[in-house]
Amino acid sequence: MSIRIIITGGTFDKEYNELNGQLFFKDTHLPEMLKLGRCVVDVQVQSLMMIDSLEMTDEHRQAIADACIASAEDKIIITHGTDTMTNTASFLQEVVQGKTIVLTGAMIPYKFGSSDGLFNLGGAMAFVQALANGVYVAMNGRYFKAGTVRKNKATGLFEAL
Repeated sequence: MSIRIIITGGTFDKEYNELNGQLFFKDTHLPEMLKLGRCVVDVQVQSLMMIDSLEMTDEHRQAIADACIASAEDKIIITHGTDTMTNTASFLQEVVQGKTIVLTGAMIPYKFGSSDGLFNLGGAMAFVQALANGVYVAMNGRYFKAGTVRKNKATGLFEAL
């Protein structure tokens, strides 16, 4: 079994510019994270886009859906910014059938060293192999079916509606 990981950006892959204090995108950290996590599962990493999820439009979501539909793998993880992750999950639930799709992300950039990203990626890797076809959000050690979850901006955690 092979798992496709589609990279879309989000805090997961942000870097910190020490000169001006801004966060920016350079390259995905996924290969490094998979190596650090000692992943032995066959994965195909696809960098689709590197954007903040607050900038994500329906055209971006359609590109993600198209990549999922075109994927030979039926187990797909999507790294995504947390602010609009639930919107993308609901969108994908409407247009992609016959696959198990898990969206995950991070509240703290991986490069900060104290990121929740590695934990969330590990959870997503397990959930995508165990869950039935459908679209899910996996954060904080939990998974939620698309359309049944929200990000609680006061706590920084994902919770059931």
